[in-house]
Amino acid sequence: MMQNAPIPLLMITPLAAAVICMLLSERTRLLITFAAIVIQLMASVALLLLLLQQGPITHSLGNWEAPLGIALRADGLAVLFVLMTSTIASVSAVYAALYLPPGPLRSNFWPLYWFMWAALNGIWLAADIFNLYVGLELLSLAAVGLVAFSGSKEALVAAIRYLLAALLGSLAYLLGVALLYGAHGTLSLTDLSQQLQPGIASLIAVAAMAMGLLLKSALFPLHTWLPPAHGGALTPVSALLSALVIKASLYILLRLWIELRIHELAPDASQLLGWMGALAIAWGGWMALRQTLLKRVVAYSTVAQIGYIMLMFPLLRADNTEASTLALQGGVLMLLAHALAKAGMFLAAGNLILCTGRPELSALAGTSQYRPLSIFGFGLAGVSLMGLPPSGGFSAKWLLLQSALASEQWWWIPVMLFGGLLSAAYVFRVFHYSFREADNTDTFRHPALGLELCALVLSGASILLGFAATWPLQLLTLPDILPPGVSPELLPDLLEATTYETLQGMSERWR
Repeated sequence: MMQNAPIPLLMITPLAAAVICMLLSERTRLLITFAAIVIQLMASVALLLLLLQQGPITHSLGNWEAPLGIALRADGLAVLFVLMTSTIASVSAVYAALYLPPGPLRSNFWPLYWFMWAALNGIWLAADIFNLYVGLELLSLAAVGLVAFSGSKEALVAAIRYLLAALLGSLAYLLGVALLYGAHGTLSLTDLSQQLQPGIASLIAVAAMAMGLLLKSALFPLHTWLPPAHGGALTPVSALLSALVIKASLYILLRLWIELRIHELAPDASQLLGWMGALAIAWGGWMALRQTLLKRVVAYSTVAQIGYIMLMFPLLRADNTEASTLALQGGVLMLLAHALAKAGMFLAAGNLILCTGRPELSALAGTSQYRPLSIFGFGLAGVSLMGLPPSGGFSAKWLLLQSALASEQWWWIPVMLFGGLLSAAYVFRVFHYSFREADNTDTFRHPALGLELCALVLSGASILLGFAATWPLQLLTLPDILPPGVSPELLPDLLEATTYETLQGMSERWR
């Protein structure tokens, strides 16, 4: 089991850090936090190298094999999300250490931060539907605590709304887990993928689980809890919530959809998710245009961007290998690009609010002249969200467009183009306010250079992802989307060839 050491280390380290941080002094908590971050980064890279050497890995905790024991599984998709979490959480920790004032506020932030990280790793690596539920519960409790962390009246109200939505979503998901276990006698995703058959119990179970996950994902029209929670939280918390916490339920939904063959057994449900995503793009973009508070603009942008991810589901076709491959690539790349861009945008927005001392857009007048680095960080993230080349967001949307053409579902193309225009409108609206003339004196506060660099690193990473898009996509090894008769061993070559040809054609068109 020593060869699988990175997997338990990714679970034990954040849990141990959370407990230790509750027992020690503030200065010691900070030292423990950054030591644990180094361990997490090293374990994440070690897991990637292990995956490249021997392929997907399954680890049984305590040497107890399933179903008696708990199995953890690391395939390409899981490792991508482990690496994404390590990157964003590490940069956000540096930002939080600089942003939060010394004292109880910063000291008490770290236990919740580490419980959140432990829950995320547990979700990425879980191999059964019940431990996915356990991870969701721990994540929800940590996230609600982080939302309420500032102690303001608005934050407490937003945290209560978030808690109610999270509990309702968890109950719906748990109902589905119970029904599936009662009907099939197993909780393993692998076993369920082989045994699941259409039926009333399975239909109700999948519908309940999907509804709970959609509520936790804040997909329109189940999104009303998200803008107050993300917009009203402290800046490093907003970045973590939008970049990572939201992705957990979307990740589980994708796992269920592919591994349980829901896209094959219930294609109408996939179309429904697509149309809900289209409405989310329109509504989220429109509401972002109407906001007067900067962080509310970014929060409603998250509602819209979740809609883009939902467009992946109707494009997963059991009868069309090329379209399904492109859809999987585009959807996963969209998840990664959005996580990096939204974390960078929230951190940049927090820097701008720190500069002006006010949360309104109207307070941004003159910031482009006196605080250009903060505006630049916001703009880099906006490039990816708008889907402009050469960002990761552009590569993701291009792959989804190619999938829509390959599957002859052309109606998703105007949805994506219209969403891109809405994204450009609310991003440039922020720039419009920042380029307004102000007094010739620099009256803004000057945030620490480290705060601005944190935002730039994440926003810049969302751009660089477009240049290195083929690397993360080659880690995808989910053969379940292939139609019958196609050998799963062909998938890695198919992924590599399709991505290369698509991105090569993309560059030639834009050259």
